[in-house]
Amino acid sequence: MDPRELAYDLVARARAAGARAADALAVESDGLAVGVRLGEVEKLARARQRRAGLRVFVGNATAIVSTADFTPEGLAALARDAVALARTTTPDPHAGLPDPAELAGAQPDLDLHDPAIERLEPEQALAWARDAEAAALAAAPEITNSEGAEFGADAGLVAYASSLGFAGAYAGSSASLAVVPVAARDGGMQRDSWYTAHRKLAALEPPAEVGREAARRALRRLGARRPSTCTCPVVFDPETAASLLRHLAGAIAGSALYRRMSFLLDCLGEQVASDAVTVVDDPLRPAGPASRPFDGEGVRQERRVVVERGVLRSYLLDSYSARRLGLRTTGHAARSVGDAPGVAPTNFVLEPGPHAPEAIIASVRSGLYVTELIGFGVNPVTGDYSRGAVGLWIENGELAHPVEELTIAGNLRGMLRDIEMVGSDLRLRSAIAAPTLKIARMTVAGA
Repeated sequence: MDPRELAYDLVARARAAGARAADALAVESDGLAVGVRLGEVEKLARARQRRAGLRVFVGNATAIVSTADFTPEGLAALARDAVALARTTTPDPHAGLPDPAELAGAQPDLDLHDPAIERLEPEQALAWARDAEAAALAAAPEITNSEGAEFGADAGLVAYASSLGFAGAYAGSSASLAVVPVAARDGGMQRDSWYTAHRKLAALEPPAEVGREAARRALRRLGARRPSTCTCPVVFDPETAASLLRHLAGAIAGSALYRRMSFLLDCLGEQVASDAVTVVDDPLRPAGPASRPFDGEGVRQERRVVVERGVLRSYLLDSYSARRLGLRTTGHAARSVGDAPGVAPTNFVLEPGPHAPEAIIASVRSGLYVTELIGFGVNPVTGDYSRGAVGLWIENGELAHPVEELTIAGNLRGMLRDIEMVGSDLRLRSAIAAPTLKIARMTVAGA
């Protein structure tokens, strides 16, 4: 049975079994994952999966079940079991499907699928992984080892249907290549990595470029020292800057807000960041990593300015959290086959600013350039922030030497307000992305 037919069939069976309302998600995927280390194959896996999940409402009680048994008998039993299970759960007045007026209509073609990924053979994937690792190892004599290179690809179809009459489906694909070389000098060793990812195979960076960039990043960490404790400007490279956006997204997610577990409670319409900060969530971005024509509840999608010149303009809500907060869904329901919908951003991006990353570094007399963050020392309720970091020390506007064994600390509310400069170097390699940014001052704890 086609996933579209399967989702529709499950909803019909649930209604026949006594559900007041129901929705179903059916997913099929074909994935390939390979890994090499020093040219030898360490991983080669191909997986084809097909699963379906059913959510039912009996009154205001809810149950969620999933299956990989698509026989008529199995589907009938799944629907009966779901309804029976719902009758044993506690009713929740906020439970239910979205308002029908919020459902997606015509579904745009977002260019999310690449047939070339479906045709990809393991031999080609292994060749790319080997080429990336070989380029890293050949980059310099100091690159003496490797933790390996991996290539992964996935293609599939997502289908959703609900008892509101909505039915939709979209195909998607993705591919990625990563390599982790090890550099050594004077008895010291350092590792670093680089990766490329895209929905289209042809849009990936060439393997040799991935390998050389990974090697460059590993080499620049050799000879790292521990800096002195101080308060100074901190520049985050694009990869680490994106982590700040993840904390922002978590703080404005409906589930955190109705639980009163966010450092941005009751801040809608208020200045929460510097006026250099504009954040956009755009699920309709062509070929975007998290683009989709509808959310996990069939709700229509739209480009949304979340933070406009520092002012918080929108939360991220699914229908349940919206009801809890007395608001309307923003179309940010995300779900997997066997779980209830939750809240997640789509293509959540800090809009690029006017500054080249070199100009941002040049603006710092003495400070830290962060290239890696370690640990999870962030309190989402208070915004207190303390994480281990690795990077390079900036002296007189130039990257002077690598640093490690340090901690950076502050508070996310203050950090967002203290963003002085935003770079022009945005690259959307993952769903949450940011360019280089500079925070005016943070505590750096070192020696």
